[in-house]
Amino acid sequence: MKPAPGEPLAEPWEAVSSAELASRILGGPAVPTGRPLIVAIDGRSGSGKSTLADRLSTVIPLSTVVHVDDIAWHAPLFEWTELLATGVLEPLHRGEAVSYRPPAWQIHERPGAVDVPAGLTAVIVEGVGAGRRELTDLIDVLVWVQSDYAEAERLGIARDIASGVNGDAEAAVEFWHMWMAAEVPFLERDRPWQRATIITAGTSPHSRPHTNLIAPPLPT
Repeated sequence: MKPAPGEPLAEPWEAVSSAELASRILGGPAVPTGRPLIVAIDGRSGSGKSTLADRLSTVIPLSTVVHVDDIAWHAPLFEWTELLATGVLEPLHRGEAVSYRPPAWQIHERPGAVDVPAGLTAVIVEGVGAGRRELTDLIDVLVWVQSDYAEAERLGIARDIASGVNGDAEAAVEFWHMWMAAEVPFLERDRPWQRATIITAGTSPHSRPHTNLIAPPLPT
């Protein structure tokens, strides 16, 4: 694995089941009372954040996943901190249910809402920047998904082409590089891997279904 320039390689790696990883997350020192544990899963595009979030949500009872992409929909790149904080995280800290329609959803008439019921064990927030520095006081556990930089690009572009979310193949490649022009410097400044409680490998060729490679936190 070769991370992006400036990001140190985590090691040594340990293979654990998703249930064991969930147990370590839930058994940490920051388990709250009266509200759900807030777990941020951060990582580069194409690193496997959504896959890990789905794995954890299947083994953590009474949990749900909030996607940063939904909060940031049609918002300026990486300028959605206040939306996530006031619309989702702060109500969760008060033990409240959430039914949040970001401003762009109303402007563009997107139906539905970001819904999180009360009484959950954990809320998993996944996306690039989910563990950004400004949200530190609202996050209990930060999981950084380390990835091979080139492999994450290959997987991310292939995913976008298959979904058609950003147009045809040429448009998907163009959008990827436009996005990287914002994502790379953002992560270089924010360095969420330095604040991570747990680091997982998202693009390792040694990963197997329902198995996760994890490493200790990096030195700060």
